[in-house]
Amino acid sequence: MSRSLRRGALAAAAIVSSIASLAACAAGNDAQTLEIKPDNAAVSKGEIKVQNALVITQPEREAKGPAVVSATLFNSGIEAQTLESVTLPGGTGTVKLTAAEGSGKITVPAGGSVILGGKGNATAVIENGRESVKDGNQQKVVFEFSKTGAVELGAFVVPATGYFGKFGPSEAPAAGATPSGTPSGTPSGTPSGAASHGATKPSGTPSGGASHSAGH
Repeated sequence: MSRSLRRGALAAAAIVSSIASLAACAAGNDAQTLEIKPDNAAVSKGEIKVQNALVITQPEREAKGPAVVSATLFNSGIEAQTLESVTLPGGTGTVKLTAAEGSGKITVPAGGSVILGGKGNATAVIENGRESVKDGNQQKVVFEFSKTGAVELGAFVVPATGYFGKFGPSEAPAAGATPSGTPSGTPSGTPSGAASHGATKPSGTPSGGASHSAGH
């Protein structure tokens, strides 16, 4: 083999070796750095990170009622921040914020986090939610913080079924039917029976008394 051919073979072997090394690295520890995004929305701005953002509607597609914005809010800063508002650009729903405890604003502590949605957590309720958003769509949501300002992302709209049920709206249209049924049943049955029983007792007592008196 000539000297030039030998050099060409060595160069080709070096290239193959390099490709094999890169492939091995990609399949090893570096495979986790491919930045495969999860199905739920997340975004970071400054010291604030919004993760697992979703808009959750009523479980039944035809049901009317509020929806909620569910998310986890992280604050990596050294000062607490207040969640001033949550808005849905392009939507018609108004979002009402309620702290987990008390009537104050939702505060994300320094170096801590706050969960929106779920039992015992802060809530962001969308009034007229069913009319404002549609299941399967991606809804733009803007979180306004006291120091960081507006943090925007696109959140998927899903019904409160399965896993999402525990983070969905706590108010359901079916709850309104309970009060209307309870009063109507209670008065109509109880007074009617009591009056009927009372009428029977007096009608029998005088009759028996008169009969006994006459016989005596």
